[in-house]
Amino acid sequence: MEKIKVLYAASECVPFIKTGGLSDVAGSLPKYFDRERFDVRVILPRYDCIPSSYRDRMQYVTGFPLCQKFPGGYAAFYSYEIDGVTFYFVESDHLFSGSWPYSDVGNDLYRFAAFCNAVVCFAFNEVFQPDILHCNDWQTALIPMYLRELAFENPKLWRYETVFTIHNLRFQGVYDIPNMQRKTWLPPVYFHRDGIEFYGNANLMKGALQYAGKITTVSGTYMKEICTPEYGEGLDGVLRWREPDLYGIVNGIDTVSYDPKTDEALPFRYNEKHIAAGKAANKTALQKELGLEVNPDVFLIGVVSRLTDQKGIELIASALDEIVDPLTQIVVLGTGESYYEEFFHEAAARHPGRVSANTFFSEALSRRIYAATDAFLMPSRFEPCGLSQLIALRYGSVPIVRETGGLKDTVVPYNEYTGEGTGFSFAHYDRGEFLWAVNYAKSLYFNHRSVYRKLTEQAMKADFSWQASARKYEDLYDEMTGRKFAPKEEV
Repeated sequence: MEKIKVLYAASECVPFIKTGGLSDVAGSLPKYFDRERFDVRVILPRYDCIPSSYRDRMQYVTGFPLCQKFPGGYAAFYSYEIDGVTFYFVESDHLFSGSWPYSDVGNDLYRFAAFCNAVVCFAFNEVFQPDILHCNDWQTALIPMYLRELAFENPKLWRYETVFTIHNLRFQGVYDIPNMQRKTWLPPVYFHRDGIEFYGNANLMKGALQYAGKITTVSGTYMKEICTPEYGEGLDGVLRWREPDLYGIVNGIDTVSYDPKTDEALPFRYNEKHIAAGKAANKTALQKELGLEVNPDVFLIGVVSRLTDQKGIELIASALDEIVDPLTQIVVLGTGESYYEEFFHEAAARHPGRVSANTFFSEALSRRIYAATDAFLMPSRFEPCGLSQLIALRYGSVPIVRETGGLKDTVVPYNEYTGEGTGFSFAHYDRGEFLWAVNYAKSLYFNHRSVYRKLTEQAMKADFSWQASARKYEDLYDEMTGRKFAPKEEV
């Protein structure tokens, strides 16, 4: 049987460019498809800020003007292969210059409109003609609309299927209508209530939700949450209307890259058989590195996060002085709102040797934090999927999470009667419930150390590799192309 061909469009992708979790998904998921049945390739902008070690080794593939219906420039395409996956890169009239993949709001609209235009043109070029165009977040939301518009002139294009994945519904690509019309070249027929009109403005993500063939999001619980007014960000009505075509498929992590047995960022590597010794050695090393009091018996808590309200940082800040004590330390790594950055630096000054505030990001340091800590805080207000809790599980740092989105789907609450579980959780976005969960974890750690060690072992054995997620996407692609009809499932 001929392979199903998929072109996976994203605005960022590891190892080339990364600002968030989408990059990890785009760079990792394609490697895990059954290559005897699927040919999945990735396409993204050829940013100037991609390291030269990659840019200089990209191979020119083809080039042509952007589609005539959407005039505005010329696109060149390059390729690069990693682990058997082909990545394509779009270069168009210096639109992707600069030291950062995203620029000001207005300019990003034009840049990603051109990118979407180029992706659609490339899809019916001779280089690679996919059966499915898989789009991700608002930066690629124009692809289903551009494809639909061109298909009216070229009926052969109706054969292309589209999938749109919501990684975070909060970021939708909302602009005023004149700006949207001028920079996207969409005809007036799209600017109405059943198109992309959105409370007097124009909304790119709404357009993708209206016109994509199937819609996925990154966990089953988040799929249900976004169909409600509380989490729907103004689009819950559209999502309820599209519910028959909405799927929740939880993300995974690259278990080859994130492996405490081989991770070169760790001073001491370990596996499931030597968790206690390995984590104790890494704890001591991290305490020395960050200027914390060196004590192997303290309860060391990690936070690796954007410092924003979405991530529940206000809960951590409100309870920090009650959490920290002579036998409890917290290490924070991340950037975000200046208020929180200043707060953690002030907390480190109030609690010398017990709080470490690192308001920057370092991939290597994040891995050492996962390996050294006894628990990992992620009390998010909402969380589409979350990757940090999956990495924490992999490294045996027991997650303490709020039961929302992917956190609810991936962390099994500890059951003191059966011993089952991989972490601790609380239901409501409430300071008291959050503090109770932290204190419960501390009590188990200090009073029932053997039980806590068992919980750590169970956390490390949890399997959130990409294989299970890839099988779900394979089922969806099979269904869309008519190869087979798999039952709709949530993960």
